[in-house]
Amino acid sequence: MSEMRPKKSVDAETPLCVLGIETSCDETGVAVYDSRRGLLAHALHSQVALHGEYGGVVPELASRDHVRRVLPLVRQVMGEAGISGDDLDGVAFTAGPGLLGALLVGASVARSMAWGWGVPAVAVHHMEGHLLAPLLEAPAPAFPFVALLVSGGHTLLVDVRGLGQYRILGESLDDAAGEAFDKTAKLLGLGYPGGPALARLAEQGDPGRFRFPRPMTDRPGLAFSFSGLKTRALTTLRDGPQDAQLDADVARAFEDAVVDTLVIKCRRALQAVEARRLVVAGGVGANRRLRAALAEMVAEEGGQVFYPRIEFCTDNGAMIALAGALRLAAGTRCGLEIPARARWSLEELMPV
Repeated sequence: MSEMRPKKSVDAETPLCVLGIETSCDETGVAVYDSRRGLLAHALHSQVALHGEYGGVVPELASRDHVRRVLPLVRQVMGEAGISGDDLDGVAFTAGPGLLGALLVGASVARSMAWGWGVPAVAVHHMEGHLLAPLLEAPAPAFPFVALLVSGGHTLLVDVRGLGQYRILGESLDDAAGEAFDKTAKLLGLGYPGGPALARLAEQGDPGRFRFPRPMTDRPGLAFSFSGLKTRALTTLRDGPQDAQLDADVARAFEDAVVDTLVIKCRRALQAVEARRLVVAGGVGANRRLRAALAEMVAEEGGQVFYPRIEFCTDNGAMIALAGALRLAAGTRCGLEIPARARWSLEELMPV
């Protein structure tokens, strides 16, 4: 069977209206982005309550919940945007990396809708979506820039020269920063997701009581390692003076160590590629102390730092719709296959 001929021709000069669907993990995100009018509507359903009692994401439950949520969210968002399928120029979806079952839900729905509406489907890399999310804001960063992608599943420093022109400068050798936040929060009895709760507890902590190491900053390079900080928190909680202030002081020491490590590595990355623009995306990018420290460092380097709005730091459909529109304008589209990849390096993407 051959591909259905799209009802609309699309080229780089055509204003595009794209539906974006994100289902890579534990959030169902849907959005409509118009290349001329901007973001028209977006909605997000979080599965935090669903997975909270298990202390982490249960893949099968995540996939089933995406099945329940994605079509109602599509109807909601298209209604809020005031459009129908006839108004769309493409449907974008997260094809990876992520939980394979969850990815297949969004990919199957998106590919089917694109077929039914006679428009192209665009498979989007999840981390490219995060990387491009600050382009939804004003002012938007111009290429080239260094991107810090920091979340529960990934910690990457990327040299970004243009759309699809990505070179990974450094990544975590073990736990991602957000994963380390969640695991340390669990040690403190803070539940799931633990990152925001740990940050709130750290506000009450004494920054001078404990000092945790800044991993891999005593040697050259841009790689990260955060698993040792979780172990340091565990031993401090076990062996430290048992008082009412202990948990807050450990949370503060942990957060300070992660923040300082990220700032040191970002400074090195900016200097290594002689860049003046830093883009920060991913859930940990919403951390207040990290934002303040990065702003100070980038100012010292004579540069600028860019973020998506707080609601777009975590997984969302808006970043997928935007990335899909940019890819579609550059001629990218998928065939009749339903692609989904649990693992997928940014460096495998084709430049445009």
